[in-house]
Amino acid sequence: MLTCSMVSVQLGAALAHPTMAEYGPFATTWGRLAWAAIILGIIVRPDLRRYRRREILTALALGATIAMMTLFFFVAITRVPLGLVVAIEFLGPLGVAALGFARSWRLIWLVLAFAGVLLLVRTQAGWSVDMLGFLFAIAAGTGWAAYILLSKRIGKVFKGLEGLAISFAAAALISTPFGLYETGFALPGGLAVQTVGLAVLTPLLPYALEMMALRRLSSATFGILMSAEPGIGALAGYLVLNEPLSLQQIGGIALVMIASAGAVISARE
Repeated sequence: MLTCSMVSVQLGAALAHPTMAEYGPFATTWGRLAWAAIILGIIVRPDLRRYRRREILTALALGATIAMMTLFFFVAITRVPLGLVVAIEFLGPLGVAALGFARSWRLIWLVLAFAGVLLLVRTQAGWSVDMLGFLFAIAAGTGWAAYILLSKRIGKVFKGLEGLAISFAAAALISTPFGLYETGFALPGGLAVQTVGLAVLTPLLPYALEMMALRRLSSATFGILMSAEPGIGALAGYLVLNEPLSLQQIGGIALVMIASAGAVISARE
């Protein structure tokens, strides 16, 4: 499930570039989230009456997190190569894993990941990436960490995908002002058409798969099992967007992936 989720996310991100170039990242994200909310709402039809206020608020918090991480991620990939954004963003799940490790030697994997990110963004000549894009990627990673923690709780208290349907509706509403601002408070027909398929690739399919996976895994394990995602992002960026990386940047991505794999192995000990 997680492999399908990672491929879907990175392919959806790469294929979204033409739409973002035409309508902008905020508008494209809004279209994705709106369609995801509509499609999942029709399929699931969540019954709000069966849940307590606290549970609904948790789902709304997840919706705000989804909106934040999605908006920041897609702005970041307009300024920084996809593979680098994913590797930088991956510090979020590794941070979740570090919380699970507490005070132990396993924290060395988080240090190794930070070293990998430094290789991605810094050379002897200075910063090698757009700094605003880097900050957006960090913000997206923070949202990803919160998403893992909240999704785990949502998966336990909601039936099926009802919690995710509520969260998508909240995310769509939160992203609406950003999308309308970027489109000049209009709704282009082309945007609506182009974002239907993109919504299935990201966020509908991967988030649903991840929600099901989180019911079976701990937050720490989930955060580190996705160690292949930076590599998949780099491959998608190269094949779909023709975004080549330097040897130093490839080395940085490799360090992040090694750190994730090392965390998986040490967590089992």
